[in-house]
Amino acid sequence: MQAKTPEQSKTTMTDLVLPSETNPLNNLFGGELLARMDRAASIAARRHSRRIVVTASVNHVAFNRAVPLGSVVTVEAKVSRGFNTSMEVFIDVWMEDRESGARTKANEAIYTFVAVDETGRPVKVPEVKPETELEIERFEAALRRKQLSLLLAGKIKPNEATELKALFD
Repeated sequence: MQAKTPEQSKTTMTDLVLPSETNPLNNLFGGELLARMDRAASIAARRHSRRIVVTASVNHVAFNRAVPLGSVVTVEAKVSRGFNTSMEVFIDVWMEDRESGARTKANEAIYTFVAVDETGRPVKVPEVKPETELEIERFEAALRRKQLSLLLAGKIKPNEATELKALFD
């Protein structure tokens, strides 16, 4: 199985924030943004694996800025690392200023997807070959995030979290 670059999985979805998608403060509902991120990340994971994918976890979400009614919102998702059957997908959310067109990073998230066959059984996914400085940074951090999740879930012992231990040595 040939490794793929994050760019090969890149998925960009742009949409407008409509009144039915906002809270009483006229900002985009967090749940609506989560759904948009899940769709973009799902497509990125599918592009990487060329398989059916299922959301395994939402590892991190940062709602850094409110997204007001009428905003143009762009969700960008790329697979940051492939493991055996799972993939970490990093999602950046951008907001476009109505008047200047300038883009501001509003939010980010990290989701994990598992590739499955037609019967729902996990299948192997390609490795990721990062190219840019940011892709390398996200690729390297992905293993630490995975080990932390496994450690907190009790699926590995502290001495098996080698990447985490290296942070403190």
